[in-house]
Amino acid sequence: MTTFPPTIVGPDSDDDAEIEKELNQITNNFVTLDVKKAMFQDRPLSPIATRRWNIPKPDTAIIIAVSSRALFDLTEERTLYEKEGLAKYIEYMIEKENTPLKPGSAFPFIQALACINLKLLELDPQEKNLFDVVLMSNQSAQIGVSLINSINYHKMTIERVCLTAGKSVIGYLSAYNTDLYLSADEDNVVQALNRGIASARLFAGGSTKASQSCSKLKIAFDGDAVLFSDEAEIIAKEHGLEKFFENEAKKANQPLDYGPLHKFAMKIGEIKKKFSDRGIIEECPIRTYLVTARSAASSGLRALRTLRVWGLDIDEALFLAGAPKGPILEKIKPHLFFDDQTRNVESGLEHGVQSAHVPYGIAQKSTSKTGTG
Repeated sequence: MTTFPPTIVGPDSDDDAEIEKELNQITNNFVTLDVKKAMFQDRPLSPIATRRWNIPKPDTAIIIAVSSRALFDLTEERTLYEKEGLAKYIEYMIEKENTPLKPGSAFPFIQALACINLKLLELDPQEKNLFDVVLMSNQSAQIGVSLINSINYHKMTIERVCLTAGKSVIGYLSAYNTDLYLSADEDNVVQALNRGIASARLFAGGSTKASQSCSKLKIAFDGDAVLFSDEAEIIAKEHGLEKFFENEAKKANQPLDYGPLHKFAMKIGEIKKKFSDRGIIEECPIRTYLVTARSAASSGLRALRTLRVWGLDIDEALFLAGAPKGPILEKIKPHLFFDDQTRNVESGLEHGVQSAHVPYGIAQKSTSKTGTG
């Protein structure tokens, strides 16, 4: 059975070293921590190493709920569970609870959120409108030791944890005021979307390290059925592209309705404004992208006017007119890309980009290649 080799606390690659340096530089502007490094196999890293800010109240924070299988790479452990059952799985996890879990698909995104929190605190040491990560898992409390040890090892500020021992976590999402839920389980994501909670499914594949330094959080959104409703998708799927173009020309000045990730995108926009209000525009540590299969001249106006009406400031709008999204995403290198079409998610993953599936709208009911998002 494969186990992780002994690991010393500290950066384990050039990318991690650079990120570690940035985190420490930012942190030293407002707090000094003296944490003695030690072998993780001997004892977990002291929790104080992860506390780079006071945990914000849920009513002021942007709450990101993430499953254990999205935050950490539990592929081997999952295989053991499926082959040998729950008892053997728990026994293994307890035996290895002082061995750090490897980063999972959501890890670079969560790491980048920490960087944004630190930069917000540079602007205002009393800032309350911070990102707060909640670990949501149907693991048992016995597995919690392994999860918390790994959180501390990776120096992540995650203080809210929900462990349900086989029970669905979905009922707790609203109680935690969740703004975005990331999970490796499609059924959970669909249930969350049906409750009006912005959600997406993450996959193994793509890079599990930030593909650029964490000094800039990059998020890419598809348009239709992600930021926008699936109104246009319905017309394209049921009546073809000609009718779609006719509809978009007719309604060019009529904003599209909200999509499942609209509220989350608006929250990101509010955080960006905190920097722009201080004159930090070109060097803003958050950059957002619209990456859509729409054509610019024939159907782009409605999309851009919708964003304007919403007051949502998207930095870059990329209209691909049906071209594959992977090559563009590889150039952008976002921490996360959200799309409702599985082929676009697969294209992103093939190009090393963490791509999240938003199983929403008519695209989930059709296998047609026609798409507008």
